Amino acid sequence: MSFDDAIKALSLDALKNVKDGHVIGLGSGRAATALVKSLSKYIKTKKIAVKCVPTSMQIKLIAEKGGLELIDADQIDKIDLVFDGADQIDKNKFLIKGGGGALLKENILISAAKKVIIMADSSKFVKDFNRTIPIEVQPSARQIVWKKIERLSGKPELRTLDRGYPFFTENSNIILDCGFGVIKNPKILQQKLLNIPGVIEVGIFTRKPDIIYKAKANGKFEILT
Repeated sequence: MSFDDAIKALSLDALKNVKDGHVIGLGSGRAATALVKSLSKYIKTKKIAVKCVPTSMQIKLIAEKGGLELIDADQIDKIDLVFDGADQIDKNKFLIKGGGGALLKENILISAAKKVIIMADSSKFVKDFNRTIPIEVQPSARQIVWKKIERLSGKPELRTLDRGYPFFTENSNIILDCGFGVIKNPKILQQKLLNIPGVIEVGIFTRKPDIIYKAKANGKFEILT
């Protein structure tokens, strides 16, 4: 039994929250991928209909393969449920997201959702954030934003692809992965970063999830509310 077994099991349990007529936001990453692969079979078994809003091309392709009905975020005025993963979860149940580069759309859907369900393995849970913060930046503001992050004691690095080319988000922006050491006050840091002109989105999410699934290495999972 492994984390992957636990993620598969918890994704099946999380689907119990899906109801007929729901509009569902689909996050990105390993846990969200496992859930999306099970969602198509679930709605067919339960004979219900849902519409899904994907947060990235990666998850959109998986959802299309499963025959899920997809819509764009600007076509709806509500989101009943969002399923997503996280790069870290701290003691306040705040999240670091953006490892896959879809932080802007993920935050839009999470902020609009009636219920947010986060799925992550136990290695992602920490007392205080201690990993880099993804920051989506308008490319022409790169140097200005870089300097301002350094003034906040951050250490930015441009996210690149394997061959050294800059990584671009689906919104045609760049990502700066920024180290701040151990972060004691993530909400304050989030606001300071968002106040920098040229910053599009910050990977610190302070909307607390309604349900958190914690996958364990023994193949089991825990539900935190």
